[in-house]
Amino acid sequence: MNRAFRDAVLDALAVLLPVECAGCGAADRNLCDDCREGVRPAVVRATLADGTPVFSGLAYRGRARRILLAFKEEGRTGLAGVLADAVSAAVVGAVDEDRDAASKAVADLELCVVPSSRSARRRRGYDPVRMLLARAGLRVAPVFAPARAHRAQKSLSVVDRRSNLDGAFRLRRPVAGRRFVLVDDVVTTGATLVEAVRVLREGGAEVVAAATAATTPRRFGPGDVTK
Repeated sequence: MNRAFRDAVLDALAVLLPVECAGCGAADRNLCDDCREGVRPAVVRATLADGTPVFSGLAYRGRARRILLAFKEEGRTGLAGVLADAVSAAVVGAVDEDRDAASKAVADLELCVVPSSRSARRRRGYDPVRMLLARAGLRVAPVFAPARAHRAQKSLSVVDRRSNLDGAFRLRRPVAGRRFVLVDDVVTTGATLVEAVRVLREGGAEVVAAATAATTPRRFGPGDVTK
């Protein structure tokens, strides 16, 4: 689409449906060009406490954090496109690492999503991670049951985050002998991913890596590198 024509369409829509840019608050754009450019994926590789590599498409700060929160908590699903690019780039990073290991065929890898609770899905009206993967054209294996009720992780200490998830995740499909990349929206301390990885491995699955849309700017363990 021609840039001038696209801007004219957006200006016309802004009269009918006023909106602010989710990244910077500028008027009349769901996401302005500067913010869209500012959240191009730059994949980072880190290591979870259990040794699992995790790949993330964005740093969870500044405009990327505001955009993710608007998408997850304010119902601004029109932001899914730009965030889907970040998830897709992270998944590619995870798959490439497995290919480099040359252990088994990449073709047998499946994607699965860290489960949210039924109450969280009802509150939002959608599952953010599944929406991003669908927008990226990536299929998800339905192996987890909805998460059991537990407190929001963001309000807890590192130690409490681990105990908060005890028994929260359970499988509803057999996973023995299957190979997965585990996907979530944001990794902070890594406690949620580690617990989900544990459940999969106890069920007999291999988890080759995790992938997230964003990561907080902190280290998870030895061997973290930028990729």
